[in-house]
Formats: sequence, C-alpha cells, structure tokens
Amino acid sequence: MLVKWIRCTVTDRRGFERGQRKWAGLPGEPGFRGQGGGWSRGRQGVAHVFAFWESRAFYDSFMARSHDRLAASQNGTFTDARVTLFDHRFDVKTGFEPRFSDADVVRVAHTRVREGRDEHFARMQEKVWNPAMAGSPGMIRGLFGEAPGREFLVLSMWLAAAEHGKYRQERVERLSLRAQTEADVEALTGDVVDLEPAWTV
Repeated sequence: MLVKWIRCTVTDRRGFERGQRKWAGLPGEPGFRGQGGGWSRGRQGVAHVFAFWESRAFYDSFMARSHDRLAASQNGTFTDARVTLFDHRFDVKTGFEPRFSDADVVRVAHTRVREGRDEHFARMQEKVWNPAMAGSPGMIRGLFGEAPGREFLVLSMWLAAAEHGKYRQERVERLSLRAQTEADVEALTGDVVDLEPAWTV
C-alpha cells in the first residue's frame, strides 16, 4: 500500500474546505483505498491530508488522469504544500485499514534516520514502540511507512487527543532509551491532527 501525506498552510479556509469536499469523487478511481485529514492542533491554519492507494502504479495512473481536475477547486487556497509518498512496511497494532470514521485524532511522526541506522530504527519500531502503542487505551490502529532518503512515517489513529496525551506522558522517555532513539534519529517532526469528518472519503 502507498501512503500519501500532504501538509499545507491554508490561506482561505472556507475555499479550502469547499474544495476538500470535491475529493468525494475518489472512490471511483482504480486502486484508491481511502482518504482523510484535518487541522493541526498545534499550528494555526495547517492542514494534513492522508491518502491511501493499493500501489504506486494505481497512484501514478490517477495522477496522470484525474488528479488535476479534482484539485483545481483548491487552487489559491493554500501555500507551502509538501507531499511525501511512503511505502507501507508494517502495521502498528494489527490489520490497518485506511478508515477514519472511528477516530478523533491522528498522530503523525516523521523521522529522518542517520545513515546505516534505518534497519535498527525499523526493528526498534516493531519490537519496542509498536507493542507499547498497541497496548495503549484509545489507540485504534496505525502504520509504519518508508520513503527514499531514510525517511519514515508513523501514523497512529486515536479515539481522543486525551488518550494520546496519556501515552506520551507515561512512556515516551523510557521507550526512547530502550530503543536507542538518539543514536538512530537525525531529525524528528510531528503533529497531532483533529480529524474533519467531512474530509473523509
């Protein structure tokens, strides 16, 4: 599965949200699996959208045919758009599905890993972080994805922001030491996203 992560700064909120509803045409596209998103909790006016495709071939075909028509209604409503494509490597918890209807927030962590440390980083994600996150109350599902250039994405869906906050306070420092995160990670950015039900496709 291919994961597309888009983040941008919205300059015309009403126009952007109106355009976001136009993506309702996606389910007819071959290989499309789901899309959702919302607003950053920490950064004013920043929107995140996550789209899921069965494969790169289906995604490339969509980009060549229908993408520009669907995207046209959002032209001029945002700036600083950044798009990254990740290959799904494994689930956090089990049976990841690109569904957003049962979650309130998404936590996204974007990591650039030091040279030669990518396999260790992935193994620690699987052996240390995943079990801790999967065992946290309120964590619904998630995935671990990889992009060229030693970039990784951890996407987790939560029932509520408060549940995610509890997990962070209680465990992150201890888990970081166990996973040797400092030795692996070159750069780490993240965000908590309040999902907008109207953006779910």
